Amino acid sequence: MRLLYSFLLWIFQALLYILQFISPKFKKFVTGRNNLFETLSPLKDDKNTIWFHCASLGEYEQGVPIMKALKSTYPECQLLVTFFSPSGYDVKKNDALPEVVSYLPLDIPSKVKRFLDSVKPDLAIFVKYEVWPNFLRELDHRKIPTLLVSAVFRRNQHFFKPYGGFMKRALYRFDHIFVQDKSSHELLEENGFSAISISGDTRFDRVSQQLEIDNRLDFMELLAQDRLCIVCGSTWQEDEEVLVPYINSAPKNVFFVIAPHQIEKSKVASLQQKINGNTQLYSSFSEATAMDTQVLIVDTVGLLTKIYSYADIAYVGGAMGSTGLHNILEPATFGVPIIIGKNFEKFPEAKKLQQLAGLFSIASAEEFSRLINHMLEDSSFREKTGMITGHYITSNIGATRKLMEYISKSYGNRLVQIPSKGK
Repeated sequence: MRLLYSFLLWIFQALLYILQFISPKFKKFVTGRNNLFETLSPLKDDKNTIWFHCASLGEYEQGVPIMKALKSTYPECQLLVTFFSPSGYDVKKNDALPEVVSYLPLDIPSKVKRFLDSVKPDLAIFVKYEVWPNFLRELDHRKIPTLLVSAVFRRNQHFFKPYGGFMKRALYRFDHIFVQDKSSHELLEENGFSAISISGDTRFDRVSQQLEIDNRLDFMELLAQDRLCIVCGSTWQEDEEVLVPYINSAPKNVFFVIAPHQIEKSKVASLQQKINGNTQLYSSFSEATAMDTQVLIVDTVGLLTKIYSYADIAYVGGAMGSTGLHNILEPATFGVPIIIGKNFEKFPEAKKLQQLAGLFSIASAEEFSRLINHMLEDSSFREKTGMITGHYITSNIGATRKLMEYISKSYGNRLVQIPSKGK
């Protein structure tokens, strides 16, 4: 099975070479890996290396609290972060936290061996869902400790299907798996895993740190003053179809921020044309017309988390369609009531927060309108809902501490030893 898997990856690699001439996304995927091994050159042989692998940006954010804790505890270690997708790499390639940010090569044995020969990691940490059989096999063969953190498992995943034996065996290669919840722990136990711990989700630690920094934004200070602020974050077209009808009929004392997930000029222009009220783009923001602006469209990345601190109500996108719900913990950390779309079965934090009555799901523009009007008219209901979301965050922090206790106890000596020449 391993030979077939590797052969299929070779075919996939050949297809990628062709697809790069058709799709800009595939072109980034291919060209970004052309100089992959050169990007690893800043890693020093006389320092211990901790390697984090993240599929994309969301997994990176889950890894950040652990990276910061490791940097603080083992300051002489160097951090390498790899991404599978261009969307994560493009945003974080110049991040100051890790020493090196790189793409992950395809899980082809020859590339795996060359990568590990170059990196020589002392500890490997994979975040949430990343399971690459050839990488895990080679890490195991080299006796490099390998952890899976903030993982979530469900019975319908391929690991637990009759045809999923190959991928399930790859899971056994991890030295320890840290899961977010009890159901994931029970499912792994049923399937013969024993090196498992329930740590919770490091994203709670990540978002809670946002309260410790200055979240002020000058343009939001101007726009949001004396008005109720509704922030619509990471929206897709399906979300905008339920939002725009209300926006076009909303009271004048309500101000909207829309931060689309896709910020291509054509998509932003299309959204702007659908809105009847006075609209500004962040990229061309003018202070002179701030108080006449009813809708701000944020056509850049990196500002949404701070913008949520100004929200009276947050709508988080992705769940009206099939793209996947975006991060609800960012607005929750500021104690903001949250509204999402209808498709969120795969997101335990959304289901839990709905049970606690801090989050509400809508399936149509009419439902959105009714719910928003209720929240706007009943300030006590809005404030109580916000208190629930804020408490949900503070009551779930601590995953990073549990992980660090394990790492320090199991691998602390390994991480403080001075590597021999060439490791």
